[in-house]
Formats: sequence, structure tokens, C-alpha cells
Amino acid sequence: QVQLVESGGGLVQAGGSLRLSCTTDGRFFSRLAMGWFRQAPGREREFVAAITRNDDHAYYGECAKGRFTISRDNAQNTVYLQMSSLEPEDTAVYYCAGRLSIFVETKSTGYDYWGQGTQVTVSS
Repeated sequence: QVQLVESGGGLVQAGGSLRLSCTTDGRFFSRLAMGWFRQAPGREREFVAAITRNDDHAYYGECAKGRFTISRDNAQNTVYLQMSSLEPEDTAVYYCAGRLSIFVETKSTGYDYWGQGTQVTVSS
């Protein structure tokens, strides 16, 4: 079983930045395409960003374009989500997800493994 562990969430003022991290067992990480999703109270889980397992392509949801950057370090078994120009509307629980594929997926149902989530709160 693959366990994903997120960190880096917290409280930030509007306009600020945060970097989320997600790590997992090194035996599996290089085989996983990775994604970030978020879910606000009363709303469906939303695609934020994804990156191929070879770190050669990144994809972004509309909520992330121009403000967020996904990256990965396969040597450190970690995927990152750098978030800038944060807005109160970005407040949500952010989840890291992995799928055993060379291809990314923008639908949450396409992922095999999930982290427990990390809370991001943006104050106005």
C-alpha cells in the first residue's frame, strides 16, 4: 500500500504564498504520476495540478493557472505545489494523489492513492 503524506498547509494572508509538499515511499514514487486536488466545504473535489512521473509535463486546472506551480524531485520522493497570489477562494483542504501510470489525470477517480489532506486557509 502506498502512503502519501502532505505537509506545508497553514494560514496565510491574501496575496501570500505557500508551498505544499507530498512524500511517499521511494520504491513507488518514480512510478507514479502525481496530482494535487482541493476540496472546500460544500464543494466537489477540484483538480489543481498534475505532473508526469518523468517530470516532463505539468498540467493545471483553471484555478491554478498563472499562480501555482507543480514540481517533483524523484531523488527526494517528493512532489511540491508552490502557490502564490493566494486568495480567500483558495481556502480548502489540499490533497496529494498518485496513479500508477505515465499519464496524468484531471479526474479524481483516476488516482489510485491519496494523502490525508492539508488545510490551507487564506484570510482576506
